[in-house]
Amino acid sequence: MSVFRWLPWRFFVRRIARSKGFLDPFALLARLHSFAQPSEVAEPIELLRAGVVFHARGLINSRVIQHNLDWVWPYWIERQFDPHDVSFIPRAFSLTHINLTHRNWTAVGYPDCTELPIVDPRGLLTPFHDGWSIDSWLICEDGRSLLPSRAPECRQRQDLVPDVCITTETQGSGLQLTSKAWVQLEEGLPVCKLRLQACTDSDARLVLALRPYNPEGISFIHEISLSDERTAWMIDQTHRVKFSSPVKHHQVSDYHKGDVFIHLSDPMEQTAGRCAVGMATAVALFPVKAGATADVTVTIPLTPAGPAGEHLVPDAWHKEKQGLCKLTCPEPRYQFLYDAAVTSLILHSPDDVYPGPFTYKRFWFRDSAFIIHALLCVGLTSRAERALARFPKRQTVLGYFRSQDGEWDSNGQVLWILKRYFDLTGQPFDPIWLKSVKSGARWIMRKRLADDQGPPHAGLLPAGFSAEHLGLNDYYYWDDFWGIAGLRAAATMVQELDLDHGREFAKDADAFAAAVERSLAGCAVRLKRPAMPASPYRRLDAGAIGSLAFGYPTQLCAADDPRLLDCVEFLFDHCFVNGAFYQDMIHSGLNAYLTLHVAQIMLRVGDARYLELMDAVAALATATGQWPEAIHPHTGGGCMGDGHHVWAAAEWVLMVRNCFVREEGEQLILAAGVPERWLAHSAPIHFGPAPTTFGPVSLSITLDSGHSPRIEWRGDWHHNEPPIEIRLPGFETTSVAAGSGSVILSRKES
Repeated sequence: MSVFRWLPWRFFVRRIARSKGFLDPFALLARLHSFAQPSEVAEPIELLRAGVVFHARGLINSRVIQHNLDWVWPYWIERQFDPHDVSFIPRAFSLTHINLTHRNWTAVGYPDCTELPIVDPRGLLTPFHDGWSIDSWLICEDGRSLLPSRAPECRQRQDLVPDVCITTETQGSGLQLTSKAWVQLEEGLPVCKLRLQACTDSDARLVLALRPYNPEGISFIHEISLSDERTAWMIDQTHRVKFSSPVKHHQVSDYHKGDVFIHLSDPMEQTAGRCAVGMATAVALFPVKAGATADVTVTIPLTPAGPAGEHLVPDAWHKEKQGLCKLTCPEPRYQFLYDAAVTSLILHSPDDVYPGPFTYKRFWFRDSAFIIHALLCVGLTSRAERALARFPKRQTVLGYFRSQDGEWDSNGQVLWILKRYFDLTGQPFDPIWLKSVKSGARWIMRKRLADDQGPPHAGLLPAGFSAEHLGLNDYYYWDDFWGIAGLRAAATMVQELDLDHGREFAKDADAFAAAVERSLAGCAVRLKRPAMPASPYRRLDAGAIGSLAFGYPTQLCAADDPRLLDCVEFLFDHCFVNGAFYQDMIHSGLNAYLTLHVAQIMLRVGDARYLELMDAVAALATATGQWPEAIHPHTGGGCMGDGHHVWAAAEWVLMVRNCFVREEGEQLILAAGVPERWLAHSAPIHFGPAPTTFGPVSLSITLDSGHSPRIEWRGDWHHNEPPIEIRLPGFETTSVAAGSGSVILSRKES
């Protein structure tokens, strides 16, 4: 091994590259790194690995799709490759073909089932993570056809009761096709169900199509066979897909023969087939009589028989929703989005919490902190506990809570959300966490740079990749604000069990905050305004969105801090498109969850624009009540990240919660964000029971005989009843005496 270690590998690699006419890879990397601040980690290896996998598929897409446009492709391809469509993307010198215009899908599932099937905007069902898909078509004997991915319009909705179900309805030219996808238990194990109902004005065939792709692109299928009973497919000798009735006619094709779509009328049936390149396609055809409705249900087992599904319980959806913090409001859109967001939180917290069912079905501490906070705030405490319990195993011996290297916000976020857990549940700090908390806090203290009052980054955390959407490696204030919040959380948690360490953490938090204050003061001089840039070395740009962590959710500063509010004004003036925050770095799209971060700052300071931002985010949601991570400003489709982004769902829940109940220091604020327009309805408004640091609170708003709003609340306080202030928009702010539980508000004088 020592011989290999001392070989001049760089010399050999450079020599070989140059001899073949390539650029020197080491010189190129040095150039790339020169655009960022020096950092011990250039980019997290996990993100590089994910990027390589992502673009490897994109490279395969480029080899397959554009040369086979006579295939029936998924919705995003049909639109992105259509030169007449606003979603069209020229290919030219692009090496990879990626879904950049319609990254939209919705997960279906069952509580605690780790498999999360997804449904695209035209009903394409992908049962397994990153796997093949099932589509459905209608083909008439007279030549007419209904292909949902090519249909100009369709209707899709998500039903949340009794179980989560995605319904997609497509129709045209006398043809109607409805698909419903959901997950249920059969004999204690989860299965994905797809029910197809077809109705036509002439004899037709309902086509169940097996497709070697998903909403990201190609996903290989090598072997397909129809069972002897003609009631099931066996796919790659691994997955079995069962049909509720026998297939009338069956066809299989491979890549070289083209899409099975062009072989639907071949007289010679094929019941099995193989494709060496992995582009096998198959169709199972069922008859549809004119004027009658054909009904076929497909069943796909999601786990093998055995212990894998034993933890799933019957009637889980009903049980999960017992005791939850519920919203009742007269605005159907807001009501549906809240309920859908809570459903997303349940689906994506089977053990760890995932920020998405597909692209982001992996773990980040950053996303987890926000998602777990939402779980706690709606009363899904056991799910939050289970996710938090998995944190220590990801902590290194040096105390780093590691999900990705080079991201220095995680320790602060873990300590902050852990304190929120104890505060919101009213439980005393559990000594089982003492070692982990102390180790995590000491890591922040050691990680800080020398506090010598020299360069602008003195005393801050090192340059890192941080929150990904902020830009290249830099000394991000986002990391620092989380570090300060984490140290203060640790100081509070451990002080009763270890007073010395509690004092040490509090002292270092103060020193850390002082270093940030000095750095921000220098920025104010350099920029000639108080707004906070992303780092000490950045001009004001979209990355400044990360500096809002100073006010939300950490509440490290007062609600009216001039630096915080000027930062918001800069973002409003320069970084908003169509009423929502547009992140022009990396995401290059409208961001629901970042828009809601701005809305939280506005709500906290009493700026009425918070509601404009909430309305904009509500308008960006899909018909199924979800948001992709970033949204194309023109198509309205997803252009970055997961098509069902759970961090966005968590932020909607937290935004609604803070509109009704919010802690501000030692005070409880009620109704500060309840839209005044809701009072025009006679229907009651209710929220709760909502966990707070003071105890669970339920809040109701009704109109008295004089049409004045009556606010009623009931708290199950952890200790004493806190000071309460009611700030219903449009009405006089009212401070409430202890023991009161109801008040009638007076309208503000204009």
